[in-house]
Amino acid sequence: MTSRPEILFPLHRSLTTLEGIGPSIEKKMKGLLIDKPVDLLFTLPISFIQRKLVDTVFMYPSGKYVIVEVSILKHQPGRTKQSAYKVIVQDKEVSFNLLFFHARKDYLKKILPTGEKRIISGKLEVFDGFQQIVHPDYIIQISEKAQIKSFQAIYPLTAGITQKIMRRSLNSVLQLLPDLEEWIDPSLKESRSWPDWNLALKLVHDPTSHEAFEIGFPARERLSYDELYAHQLTLAIARLNNRKKAGRQTLGTGDLEASVLTELDFDLTKSQKSSIEEIKQDLAKPFRMNRLLQGDVGSGKTVVAFVSLLVAIEAGGQGVLMAPTEILVQQHVENLRPLGDKVGVVVESLTGRDKGKEREKKLKALRDGNIHILIGTHAVFQSGVNFLDLRLAIIDEQHRFGVRQRLALGEKGQSVDVLVMTATPIPRSLALSQYGEMDLTLLKEKPASRKPVKTVIVSDARIHEVAAKLKEAINRDIQAYWVCPLIEESELLDYTAAEERFKALRTDLGEGLVGLVHGQMSSEDKDDVMKKFSHGEIKVLVSTTVIEVGVDVPKASIIVIERAEKFGLAQLHQLRGRVGRGGSESSCILLYKAPVSENGEKRLSILRETEDGFRIAEIDLQMRGAGDMIGTAQSGLPRFRIADIYNQEKLLNIAHKYARVLLEKDPTLRLTKEGNASRNLLLLMGQEQAFRLLSVG
Repeated sequence: MTSRPEILFPLHRSLTTLEGIGPSIEKKMKGLLIDKPVDLLFTLPISFIQRKLVDTVFMYPSGKYVIVEVSILKHQPGRTKQSAYKVIVQDKEVSFNLLFFHARKDYLKKILPTGEKRIISGKLEVFDGFQQIVHPDYIIQISEKAQIKSFQAIYPLTAGITQKIMRRSLNSVLQLLPDLEEWIDPSLKESRSWPDWNLALKLVHDPTSHEAFEIGFPARERLSYDELYAHQLTLAIARLNNRKKAGRQTLGTGDLEASVLTELDFDLTKSQKSSIEEIKQDLAKPFRMNRLLQGDVGSGKTVVAFVSLLVAIEAGGQGVLMAPTEILVQQHVENLRPLGDKVGVVVESLTGRDKGKEREKKLKALRDGNIHILIGTHAVFQSGVNFLDLRLAIIDEQHRFGVRQRLALGEKGQSVDVLVMTATPIPRSLALSQYGEMDLTLLKEKPASRKPVKTVIVSDARIHEVAAKLKEAINRDIQAYWVCPLIEESELLDYTAAEERFKALRTDLGEGLVGLVHGQMSSEDKDDVMKKFSHGEIKVLVSTTVIEVGVDVPKASIIVIERAEKFGLAQLHQLRGRVGRGGSESSCILLYKAPVSENGEKRLSILRETEDGFRIAEIDLQMRGAGDMIGTAQSGLPRFRIADIYNQEKLLNIAHKYARVLLEKDPTLRLTKEGNASRNLLLLMGQEQAFRLLSVG
């Protein structure tokens, strides 16, 4: 750990040390995620007021801010407590009203004494043909006119916090700005025309034109970079720390790999070959691998995973593949065991279903090294599950597992290499911000055998036609998915429940041909239905989104998604990926209920236009913003106060590069001026965990 340097103390004290902030306001500031003075600094203005100095408001446009000198003519209290208190004033040409609600009469008479002159500033409005200013921003003496800014920042607010409070407290913080050493590389700073940190903060909090609110304004851009750089530096330290952990060199002979590749009835794509090479190179190095394999739907991640596991076995070790559900474990076993049998590699499964003697038998075989590849759910990292020599742990669908679970699995062997896989395409900007401490491998190509899926958009008014087409398809031995958004009827959301759709389709298509899976069912019941569907006994599977990831039924070549306009783009793409896995032509039918919102229409059109998951993910991020993607696949995503990772991806890439460059020359952040300065940045940005990692390293 590191102790905070004295120069940063004033920015990390209580908010009550600032002018005008007492315990009550300090508590309310939490609504803006402001706990310390430093948080105020990074709460940037979101818009501005532009005021014009005028002699008269006569013929001046409504909705604009003015600064005008007036004489106070008359006070006119409201008839009731709820009525507005009116003060009639006169400028050089016309009279108009100042309105106050919940007014303190004595206070208003004191600051607006009849017969005297004052400078007034506020938003001019017209009501019932009369000009008025409601609650003026400024009421000051003529001699104080210079106090009013013609251009002023507007801040985000929360209950009990006004613009006046924000401006006063920010003014107080800006007086405390320490003079810090520069952490940005001098050539980068010069090439981007970025000001010093102190000046950048003053320029954004005291703007003089609308340019100060643009994303490319040098002062604002510099502060965005600082935030991205601190975050990327923390991830780079985590990566460096991981690499310092003693690893083992896992060198394969290539024999098992060569044998398995000859058994496949397809050729690997260039993308698959280069991914395998990257993983093999990592395994051969003397430090732990920590790599993310990101592939689009149907890009062939499982083959890459299997070949990687074979390298561990060729080196005399064992491998484990962890999947989020029993259905996926079973599927992996069914796909990989036949290949393993052909080359003498024992592939076994372990799930919560394994009990008693059967479980003990598997655990003994694992300890003795007689199971080469174990495939399982989270059951594989429970106590009592011990390997003879675990070399490689592969985690499928990372976002379904917590980091703690991943670490627990890594501790099952001595210096275990970790490969994480996800079928959720993540835009590069999100991947860097979420998985920046990992090395990234992308599988973008799809195998030549993978046929495109024809996507059509159909109104739910034609649902009976769709059901009739489905009946024809079943007669030709084709299977189908029918996806519904909810499990039970909800009048509030007007979704058709999966159970209701199941009953209707069973009536239309015949008893026994239609199955149902949803999240409320037990794992055993779900697995039983899925097995029947996989083996072709069930022809149509009605489901909620539980079939979203990984399920592979080659004969299923139709997917109907009901109320498709309600789904997110990425989720629709994942669902569509359940079909197109066999040799036959496949279709995705997007059923919508009119009227569809503009965004809903755009999502459906994009699905029809492209199958490129990475492009779809980029558009999804553009449409929803990074914040809205949190909680789906992007659950570990950091929230940035200033930076916009969609619109500032280039800046993120620069921060990523410079963070790694700095750590290469100064791994302790103690050896260089930039390194020591970067320590201050990390503390300013609340990245204290970076120091825990540095001290561990």
